[in-house]
Amino acid sequence: MVSFTDRASVPSHVLVRFLEGESVLLNLETERYFGLDRTGTRMWKAVTAAPEIRVAFEELLHEYDVDPELLRSNLTELLGQLQANGLLEVRPVDLGKAATV
Repeated sequence: MVSFTDRASVPSHVLVRFLEGESVLLNLETERYFGLDRTGTRMWKAVTAAPEIRVAFEELLHEYDVDPELLRSNLTELLGQLQANGLLEVRPVDLGKAATV
């Protein structure tokens, strides 16, 4: 399950190519690829550049005239598919940070 307080990143084994607003993601380990349309590509760019998925969600909400729950559902579905195919890593933001006492 994807949490909007997590951070998304591109694994080192994933090759990304942008073509006229769309993109192709290739998992070099499994040789599986995934094509994204303009909206999917924008979502991809937003979540991989943001410090948290929530920040990307808010940015996309301002860009698109869409119901927040529909955007949340679509974004969650896309991230789940990408994660399931090894094309995206989603981890807690504080993973790897030392705990404060």
